[in-house]
Amino acid sequence: MKAILFDAAIPRYALGLALGRLFPPILWSGLSCTYAADVPEPPLPTPEWLRIRTRFGGICGTDTGTIQLHTSPYYTPFSSFPFTLGHETVGTIAAVGEQTGSGWRVGERVTIDPLLWCGPRGFTEFCEYCTRGEINQCLRITQGDIAAGQLTGACRDTGGSWSASFVAHPSQLYRVPDSVSDENALLIEPFAVGIHAALSGWPDDRHTVLIVGAGTIGLTTLAALRALGSLARILVLARYPFQSQAAIRLGADEVLETRSADPYPWVAEKTGGTVLQPIIGKRVLSGGVHHTFECVGSDSAIDDALRFTRSGGTVNLVGLPGIARGIDWTAIFDQELTVRAANYYHHAETWQGERWKAFDLAIHLMVNEQVDLSWLITHRYPIQDYARAFQDAGRRGDTGMIKGVFTF
Repeated sequence: MKAILFDAAIPRYALGLALGRLFPPILWSGLSCTYAADVPEPPLPTPEWLRIRTRFGGICGTDTGTIQLHTSPYYTPFSSFPFTLGHETVGTIAAVGEQTGSGWRVGERVTIDPLLWCGPRGFTEFCEYCTRGEINQCLRITQGDIAAGQLTGACRDTGGSWSASFVAHPSQLYRVPDSVSDENALLIEPFAVGIHAALSGWPDDRHTVLIVGAGTIGLTTLAALRALGSLARILVLARYPFQSQAAIRLGADEVLETRSADPYPWVAEKTGGTVLQPIIGKRVLSGGVHHTFECVGSDSAIDDALRFTRSGGTVNLVGLPGIARGIDWTAIFDQELTVRAANYYHHAETWQGERWKAFDLAIHLMVNEQVDLSWLITHRYPIQDYARAFQDAGRRGDTGMIKGVFTF
């Protein structure tokens, strides 16, 4: 079967860093780290595991950041190469292992929580974080029955959804109800990211919230805030008109398109703040929003998020950052800001006094028609058209891509 793989061998990595900005297609040409290959289906790591036949494999910003070598090399010791990319998926069970148990049947439609925590790794006694349901902080992502990897799509033994099939552990599986479309099912994983971000930084209904970035994660964070009941005033910074329209549809109060307007005076006007100019360097804001969700991960976006947040406010880092350069951390000290990270999702999200797995909560909200994200899928590609998919993802302003998927 054809798969899109990533191999961080030093010669490939060095070539991509040297030439990728000048000629982006070299990044997936086979000369750099990302390449297409015909590979066998991965074997079941233990008799508990199952094989999943992919229907959709989502193209995530984390994946494109990996391809473009923007992701920090910090993650390389926690991955195993070469791995098949793709952690967003909806598929059907194609085969069950001898010890999978009777709870799963061939043909069932499922999505997966891609995190490879203690459960999928075969540990019966969980680490302290997994015991609390904080599986995104698992201490054993380099140990157990499979090779290193924080998630499916970064582990050589599991495969990934950028291929016709991959393997999964029963603890990762979630049945997709009949009322949930394939499109919504594919969005369960990024919606769970938004749910974790929203619940880990829940704003007061009287406060003003700013979401920096209106890509998939910014939009799913917005969707989560509204679907979970937030009445806060929500401002969104988007780059393109199609992103602005999506944010309004999902419940934003006001949106600014930053390609054509300056966000500093806009945020000041919306919050009663004042824009000030230091002797050198970027402007600062006196006043600002109570709570900022930074959903881009770029250095400039993180730096702006700190400056847009008022004294005593909170900044939630949701977008995956790289190696930070040019970020002035003074605002954290001067304004006594709280800076939090929202990394993937938990099995211990608290909502309305109950404890939820993020995926279960995402499915609950979809089944009860409190959110529909299916329309966020704007582009579909057969796996053979991976080069066009990556090119389109790199020029979203021209293509209007919100979420692209590989179809099988």
